[in-house]
Amino acid sequence: MTTSKSMQPIVPNRIVIKLGGSMLEGLNEEFFANFKKLQAEGHEIIIVHGGGPAINKSLADHGVTSTTINGFRVTSEEAVDIVQCTLVGKVNPSLVLQLNQNGIAALGMSGYDGNLLECDFLDKGVYGFVGEIKKVNTAILDIQLVNGITPVISCIGCLPDSTPLNINADTVASKIALAIKAECLLLVTDTPGIKINGEIQEVVQTSSIKEWIESEDIYGGMIPKVNAAMDCLKEGIPSVKIVDEQLHGTTIVHQEVYV
Repeated sequence: MTTSKSMQPIVPNRIVIKLGGSMLEGLNEEFFANFKKLQAEGHEIIIVHGGGPAINKSLADHGVTSTTINGFRVTSEEAVDIVQCTLVGKVNPSLVLQLNQNGIAALGMSGYDGNLLECDFLDKGVYGFVGEIKKVNTAILDIQLVNGITPVISCIGCLPDSTPLNINADTVASKIALAIKAECLLLVTDTPGIKINGEIQEVVQTSSIKEWIESEDIYGGMIPKVNAAMDCLKEGIPSVKIVDEQLHGTTIVHQEVYV
């Protein structure tokens, strides 16, 4: 039997969008319009979200202190329960509601659902109950995507015994992007990309990023973002961008771009 090109299955283009916690309460009409435009062009989209401001408030309300190291939240056993309740119980359903109200079919998830994220401690002695993803089980995502549903994933995973683990959202987004062979990873922040000496960089090389981390021009929460971007490029994700709500910003590339 001869199979013609027109009979061959069409492989969908997949995009992972990571929304920073500061973006979640005020997503504007332009974001939803750009999102639906991508869907109309044939892209299947997964959203991964953080929840930093909401987590900070919940921890403060409970009198629990928290620090960060290299952009990762140090998470005690007491804090991880608060983080889980905040992300899964408040932030995730609020975001799903926003999407549904703007005509985007969405379903909330965490790393627990469908055994999506298999995890271990990142480094318990340093970070506490913070997870490192060992495997992403994509079957539950495939089911939703082929049915036109956008998975909306909060960055909570667990140990095999169900102990919850807080996971950096940039890390979750990059691991999922790799697992589903996404064509693009978009890291959406309240700044339109990487800013050096007060100027947004439209295109940057990975070699420059390493230099800027060493010089501390890139610091804090931007470090996990650029590291996630570089990991994805190294593993074969074609495009990684750090963007604003309009989905425009910095494109990160492996090598020099000549124009």
